[in-house]
Amino acid sequence: MTRSPATPLPPPTARRRLRETAALTQAQLAERVGVTRETVRAWESGRTTPRGRKREAYAKLLNTLAEQAAARRAEPVPAAEPAPVSEAGSEAGSEAAPKAASETASEAVPVVVAVGAGSAEAPEKAVDSLVLPARPLDERGSAPESAARSAPESEAAPQPEPRPGPAALTPAQAFDALYEFGAPALVRQTFLLTGRRELARESVERAFQVAWEHWPEVARDRDPVGWVRATAYEYALSPWHRFRLRHRRPEPPPADPGDRTLLNTLLRLPPPHRRTLLLYDGVGLGLPETAAETEASTPAAANRLLHAREAVADRLPELADPQVLHRRLAELASAERLRAARPPTVRLGSERRARFWTRAAIAFTVALIGTTALTLRTAPTHYEPPVSPGETVRGVPPKVAPGALSDEELELRQRLRDQLQDGPERLAPRLE
Repeated sequence: MTRSPATPLPPPTARRRLRETAALTQAQLAERVGVTRETVRAWESGRTTPRGRKREAYAKLLNTLAEQAAARRAEPVPAAEPAPVSEAGSEAGSEAAPKAASETASEAVPVVVAVGAGSAEAPEKAVDSLVLPARPLDERGSAPESAARSAPESEAAPQPEPRPGPAALTPAQAFDALYEFGAPALVRQTFLLTGRRELARESVERAFQVAWEHWPEVARDRDPVGWVRATAYEYALSPWHRFRLRHRRPEPPPADPGDRTLLNTLLRLPPPHRRTLLLYDGVGLGLPETAAETEASTPAAANRLLHAREAVADRLPELADPQVLHRRLAELASAERLRAARPPTVRLGSERRARFWTRAAIAFTVALIGTTALTLRTAPTHYEPPVSPGETVRGVPPKVAPGALSDEELELRQRLRDQLQDGPERLAPRLE
């Protein structure tokens, strides 16, 4: 059986741009395709790729949106007729101009976006929030061309002067802002995940170093704190830490007996259950987002969450309520004095680490080339079978040296010499 080739899809950034140009929300597009909003979000961020019938429906819808956008751009813009100006109209126009200018400038003004917020059932459990631009800015600090094309244009109406927007941040400044906001909360969350203060700080710093190495990807991500959080959790839960000498020694437990009991209860949970419980009841993520971050299906994440809650409630019955558990986790994380390094230190550490591995790769490549050249120079050009070593054979009589012949031997030798070399004489018949 032969399979038909998959329908080509535009890049994730183009998918999001087509949806925004058509003035559709993720929920509306998800309803038209027949999937959830979290699935559309994963498609637009590039984390997952649609397959099967969903891919066909998604590709068909994107093609339709692209055709509609091209048709709108091809239509000529009619000139607007000047409306009669009255006293009331002049006042309304004076109020509408600043409003239009504010709407135009709002595309480049940073807004507050909740990162890692929970579902609609428990919005108060959101922990992380980050100031991010509503849309990605280019190098000049202006909105993309797609946003400028989507804005209505009127040649007859006077265009208000745009307000000067904030200067574009450099990559280092944007990284420092992300680190200063997300690092303290991530260190406390990682401490609840591992129970070790030094490992929590090291995991968050290593995650931000990896984020700085992949900064173009992280800067375009819809949830940069979630990107760093997933990397920090993976590093903190690595089983190789048990072989490190500095992590074999136990750290002092919390001073409060209740906090000590809760932390021990969390550490007794399996790592997947502990991570799911922390993301859902601690951070406040929704169940689909928790499943996506833990790389599990939604039923599997729900099963892990139920088992983790049952284990915690069996030992601490007062934490059976999720709201109470969320508050106790926040209190336990806030009770510890956990500090993170400064952003420049993390960036310099990431750059030193990148230089080290780059030089190590270059040195290994040069050594490999030198070894290969030496082998080709000194290797034999033909096969020479090895000479087998000698072995001692026993039971063979020694070789006797020649000596003087006896009289019988001399007589026999003389007889042999006297006979004909051609053989015995030919016998001929005789007459009697």
